[in-house]
Order: sequence, then structure tokens, then C-alpha cells
Amino acid sequence: MNLKTVLRAACAVALIGTTGAYADSHTVTVTIATVNNGDMIRMQGLTEDFTSQNPDIALEWVTLEENVLRQRVTQDIAAKGGQFDVMTIGTYEVPIWSRNGWLVSLNDLPPEWDADDLLPAIRAGLTVDGELYAAPFYGESSMVMYRTDLMEKAGLEMPDAPTWDFIRDAAAAMTDRDGEIYGVCLRGKAGWGENMAFITATSNSFGARWFDEDWRPQFDSEAWANTLNFYMDLMKSYGPPGSSTNGFNENLSLFQQGKCGMWIDATVAASFVTNPNDSTVADSVGFALAPDNGLGKRGNWLWAWSLAIPAGSDATDAAKKFVAWATSKEYTQLVASKEGWANVPPGTRTSLYENAAYLEAAPFAEMTLNSINAADPTQPTVDSVPYTGVQFVAIPEFAGIATLVGQEFSAALAGQQTVAEALEKAQALTVDEMEAAGY
Repeated sequence: MNLKTVLRAACAVALIGTTGAYADSHTVTVTIATVNNGDMIRMQGLTEDFTSQNPDIALEWVTLEENVLRQRVTQDIAAKGGQFDVMTIGTYEVPIWSRNGWLVSLNDLPPEWDADDLLPAIRAGLTVDGELYAAPFYGESSMVMYRTDLMEKAGLEMPDAPTWDFIRDAAAAMTDRDGEIYGVCLRGKAGWGENMAFITATSNSFGARWFDEDWRPQFDSEAWANTLNFYMDLMKSYGPPGSSTNGFNENLSLFQQGKCGMWIDATVAASFVTNPNDSTVADSVGFALAPDNGLGKRGNWLWAWSLAIPAGSDATDAAKKFVAWATSKEYTQLVASKEGWANVPPGTRTSLYENAAYLEAAPFAEMTLNSINAADPTQPTVDSVPYTGVQFVAIPEFAGIATLVGQEFSAALAGQQTVAEALEKAQALTVDEMEAAGY
């Protein structure tokens, strides 16, 4: 019996921190670990709809910063700790964890949930051997979000499919440090899902790869030197101060405050930067595909934040009810009724991109769908590789290695070492970790 089970058995009174009026001896508590981004916080605010339909289920939330969430849920599921009944995890974890027997299959979600409506690229990333192991809350790629007014002032016009050279030139033209406007805002915060998501996706468009076909690390290659030097020059010349500590949320805030000419990041951010309640530049935002270098690959990723049920949960049936509710077409309609169609979770269902009301309300819808469709996890790089994954390598060792590499790259951005030193350390530690893992 785990700690959570003991606590449940001991408590027949209201649970502090739960959603719902009270929890009695007949109440099942579903503990949800989630990330502290806008869509997930919005979901928490709407869960009265769920608890009113399911008065015998109480929801307890554990909301964490992205890097902390990844660490907590990984430690818990690997140790079979049983702290959580629903985990917010990504496309990276699902195939690895399911093969370890750590996740519950969701193939038995109700027919009306309509698994066939999921976008093929998103569904494929969450399915292993015909079993769906996570339900996508929202799906995303990455794209360029930019200030149309600053682009016009600079005398430039953003192409639908820009090159990295254009991005550099536009960043230079839009930067006004005295006015606290920076040509480009990019992730610099260390983390395999923070700076390394952006840098790895970017590296694909520069012809770089994590490993060659024999699993030899490639950070000592010219392509990686070109990638990291370009990124560092762009950030140091035209990025905001303190960028080595900026992740998704920090750059979102900067863009909404009008301090970024361009921001290349998750497509899901489009609804936040165009929401006049939150963004001071909502009426002057344009969108374009992530940049390329003419080598056949764009610098965009593919991801879904999804809800999964750990095999150690003692509230599986209740957890499935919650997962089905939170990822349903009906939930999308609930958000639309409360917040408007532009703010519904994007990137998961075909029907959303056939909905005239959504297409009219969301000027970013077409570019989001095009970006998702442009990502190819099975052939992510210019040269052949033995792995799948666009902004990650789908092997268990990747998260740990990329976290260490991300720290080296962030340190270089902070001026604590050179690009050459960062790449040398990245190569050495990756070689060591891969050899230790038996590759």
C-alpha cells in the first residue's frame, strides 16, 4: 500500500487542494501532475464542469514548472511511487514508458471520444503497437511569431517560409536596444525540453545530427559548430539581456510586452500573443514557418502535451474519465464558450481545422497545421540517423544527456565559456554516457 492509499483510507473528510465541494468515503481522488502553462492553468479553472458531472471524483492538482515536472513524474513512475493518477507527459516519454509497462492503455476510451479524429502525426507519436498510451491535450510544432508593425517599419516582408539568413537580417533591422526592443527572442534556459528543444530542431536545418548511423556523437562536426555559432551570434547581437535564463514562459511574457521583434517557439503560443487581454501587441502579430537553410529540413519540432495514466495508479477508472473529458471535443467547445474559439487547445483533432468558427477566430490555424505536418520524426535530419524524434532522440538516455548538454550551451550563452568549449564538453559527456549505456 503506497502513501497515497494510506492517506485516502484515513481521510473521509474534505481534501485540501482538491476540486469539488467535498470528498467523503465514497469519493475517489485523482491526483494530476501538470505543467504551469496557460492551457493547463485554464483547464484547472474549468474543471467544475467535470466534477459536477462526476460528484464521486475529486481532483487534486500538482502544478509544476516544465523542468521540475519532467523530473518529478520521471522519478515517480520509474520508482513506481504512485503519487499521481494522471501525468502530463510529452511525445518523448510515451513510447519509452509504454514499452517499460509503465502506462495504462487508453484504447478503451468511450467511442464518442473519437480516436479517429486525432491528427495522424499526433496520434502516431502516442501509439505503440496499436495501443494509444496518452491522450493529447494539445499538439504543437514551432513557428515564427513576429511583429508586423516592426517588420514594416524595417522595410521588410516576412516570407511564409523564411531562411535563417532572413531571420538574422530582420533581427538586426528590428533591434532597438535603447527602446528595449530586441530583434529575436529564443529559448536559452537549460533543459532537454527547453533550450535543447529549440537548438536540436534548429540543428536539423543546419545539417547537424546528434548521432551518426553507428550511434557516434556528432558534436565535433562542422554542422554543429555552424548551428551553435549562429544561435549564439543571433542571441548575443539581437536578443534580450539575461537570455540564458529565458524559457517558453519568459519569452512569452517578453513578446506580450512588445519587447520582441520575432519569437520562434511553440505554435501553441499563438493564441496567447494574439489575445488582447494579455498581449500589448495582439493586433500586430504575424506567423511564418520555422526557418531553413535550403538543405531540405526546417527548424521546427513536433510535440504533444498529453495526459497519461501510470500503471501504478489505484484510481484508473476515475482517471480515464478525467482524461477523456479533458481531451474531448466537448472540452474544446467548453473553452470556446468561455474564452472564445481562438483560445481552444490546438493541434490535436482534424475536426478543429474543419471548424469554420475556429478558422475565422484563429489567424494562426493554417500555419499551425502546416507546421505540424511539416515535421517528420521518422526522418528528422538531412543525413540518415538511427533514431526518431525531431527535437529529441527517442532513447531513454536522451533526457539525461541533453540536460547536461543544455547546461553547457546555456553557460556559453551566459558568457561563461566559448562555443568551442561547450561543444567539446558536449561531445565528451555524450560519448561517456552512450558508452556507459552500451551503445
